Amino acid sequence: MAAEASVGEKKQRPITAMLRLPTVPSEKPYLVGYRCSACGATYVGEGRIGCSKCTATGPLQEIRLSDRGSLYVYSIVHQSVPGVPVPYVSAIVDLPEGVSVRCNLVDIEPDPAKITFGMPVEMVTRKVRERKEKNPEGVEETIDIIAFFFKPSQNER
Repeated sequence: MAAEASVGEKKQRPITAMLRLPTVPSEKPYLVGYRCSACGATYVGEGRIGCSKCTATGPLQEIRLSDRGSLYVYSIVHQSVPGVPVPYVSAIVDLPEGVSVRCNLVDIEPDPAKITFGMPVEMVTRKVRERKEKNPEGVEETIDIIAFFFKPSQNER
């Protein structure tokens, strides 16, 4: 399970293990990947016991992934489960480290005329829901569940 972060008094928990949340206000959230120390291949997702490129075994080094990338492909979703507003843009974003991540594209109208393959995008995080849990002392507290998204980049690096 991904670690909790607490900025101020509000506790936050990432919705996925590849998202790291700040523990102090000056930090930014980021995604993690894993790099093979033998050949440099980079992967997303935990639990890998070796490199599928060079077949080296052993733990891979955790790395911080870029918060900017380019839109590889997208789909405008018009039908979803109850409670999920539609339409929305589901996407795959290519990151400079050579990996791709699945995400939703936000802050853009879900219209093919407004979305371009290869467009620069940047990562943002948002609260997607709240969860009530009891802390170790037995006191119920509210935890914000945080997810990552990508949005069109206002300025390229």
